[in-house]
Amino acid sequence: MKKGPILALLLAVTLLGQAQTTPEAAIRKLMAAQITAWNAGNLDEFMKGYWNNDSLAFIGKSGPTYGYNKTLANYKKNYNGPDQMGKLSFELLRIDQLSPDYCFVIGKFFLERKVGNASGMYTLLFRKIKGQWLIIVDHSS
Repeated sequence: MKKGPILALLLAVTLLGQAQTTPEAAIRKLMAAQITAWNAGNLDEFMKGYWNNDSLAFIGKSGPTYGYNKTLANYKKNYNGPDQMGKLSFELLRIDQLSPDYCFVIGKFFLERKVGNASGMYTLLFRKIKGQWLIIVDHSS
C-alpha cells in the first residue's frame, strides 16, 4: 500500500479542519447562530454570543449598559415580541484579529419589522474566553 495518497488526504483533512477553526470562521458561525436565535424569537439563545459577565459593555443610542443581565433585560424590554424583533440580518464588513485572543468586527445590521424597519452600524470587540469567542463590547447605532 502506498502511503503518499493517504498522507496527502490526512494533510488535507487537517488543513480543512484548521481553516474552519480560524477566529473569523468561529465569529461568523457565532453571529449566524445569533441571527437564527433572534429570528426564532429566542433572546436567551441570542445572548449566548455575549460574555456572561458584569463587565460586558453594550453602547447604544441611550448610552452604555454594563453587565450581561442588564443587557438581556434591555433586549427583552425593547424587543418584546415578533413585531418589534422582526427579521434580523447582518452584513459583516470587516473582521480584524488584534491578537491571539481579541478580534474587532465592523458591520451593519438590518431589522425588517411590521413596526418599521431599522438598520445601523455596529462595532464588536470579541475576546477568546475558555476557548470560545464572545462579544465583550457591542456598540450599535
